Amino acid sequence: MILAVDTSTQSVGLALYDGNQVIGEIIWQSRNHHTVEIGPAIEQLFKQCGYQYQDLKGLGVALGPGSFTSLRIGLAIVKGLALSLHIPIVGIPTLDILAASQPEKEVPMAAILQAGRSRLAVGWYHYNNGTWMKKNEPEIMTVEELFNGIENATYICGELSFDQRQLLAKKRRYIMLASPVQSVRRPALLASMAWNKIKADQIDDAVSLSPIYLHIANPI
Repeated sequence: MILAVDTSTQSVGLALYDGNQVIGEIIWQSRNHHTVEIGPAIEQLFKQCGYQYQDLKGLGVALGPGSFTSLRIGLAIVKGLALSLHIPIVGIPTLDILAASQPEKEVPMAAILQAGRSRLAVGWYHYNNGTWMKKNEPEIMTVEELFNGIENATYICGELSFDQRQLLAKKRRYIMLASPVQSVRRPALLASMAWNKIKADQIDDAVSLSPIYLHIANPI
């Protein structure tokens, strides 16, 4: 069984997965209270599902980009479990988790996370051989820069405020917006991705694994 933890942004998720079914999943919007919320939420998930930490065979964690502090909190918890229980750990880029849940499209996709201070973390993907493939590394931009830079049909999913959605919707000729429901990051999907990597022996080193930061000198 795998525990997946995603604390990349204010959207927080936990899941238990055994390769056959999703045993339990929790998603909620935190108000930057990750430090006091994550531990009790994990305990409650195990209690509700009737499992103990000793039942874990692996761990999956979202690596970011995202909030400097919240990413460190989630990664610290998962790394601590990996080292104390002597089980494998796998880190997955957060935008890859979001991209993996999106339907097939013939146009490029921009996957988006809030990056603080009215900025967005944007990852570009294209659909190939049944999966969304990353085109380049994520970049930071404002919603206005994203809006002005799109000149061809583009599918956009991810974390967007009401005002950001309103602006992007003005470019209906080129922009297809995923619904808020389609844009939720599923920790169960993170768990499945981590499960497949562990099965393929593509595991990470618990000591050296680190978050993905786009602006380390100016953390959010």
